[in-house]
Amino acid sequence: MEFYDYLPFWSKLTAEQQQLLTQSVTMFHASKGDIVHNGTEDCIGPLIVVRGQMRGCSFSEDGREITLYRLFERDVCILSAYCMLNSLQFDISLQAEKDCILYRIPAPVYKKLMQESAPVANYTAELIASRFSDVMWLLDQILYKHLDSRLAAFLVNESQLTDSLSLKLTHEEIAHHLGSAREVVTRMLKYFQTEKMVEIGRGCLTITDLEKLTEVAKDSLR
Repeated sequence: MEFYDYLPFWSKLTAEQQQLLTQSVTMFHASKGDIVHNGTEDCIGPLIVVRGQMRGCSFSEDGREITLYRLFERDVCILSAYCMLNSLQFDISLQAEKDCILYRIPAPVYKKLMQESAPVANYTAELIASRFSDVMWLLDQILYKHLDSRLAAFLVNESQLTDSLSLKLTHEEIAHHLGSAREVVTRMLKYFQTEKMVEIGRGCLTITDLEKLTEVAKDSLR
């Protein structure tokens, strides 16, 4: 697919605007684990996920991190172009969870289109609203839901994403996703194991009772 197949406003652009985009868009690869966008330290422009999977995450001063949202194939990330969004600052980093192929639209080019085209501006507003909805949902989870529910929901979601009951995840990686401490996650997983919902292995775990785990997760599933 060409880059414009991912942009719902493409047909509403003028010929000149389409040419500008065509001349400006670049494709690049990111390996699993790469930090593609580093918070407010860079402004690389909107990204389109052609292949792979990414996560938007936030890092605290003491080294803790939390996954705010995820990006999958065909998703567009607008927060990697925070500098073109007036009066808004986002200290959010983007990390590749799998090997990725990405399209990048330079921030100045996209900003120009956003100023000239109402469809582009409207689409951008919808993307921002969607991402803020994800973050607000996460905030509600952190403030009002118990960790056992959040952890169970994370494991259920990971099982759905990978189409497998065997998950190659360390306790440290799970803690990073949930914004918790590794020791807390380890204790909770051991509890899940005693309840025969999971089996803990070295660098992995296996869901042994998906139905029971889903019941624990019900308050934190979307």
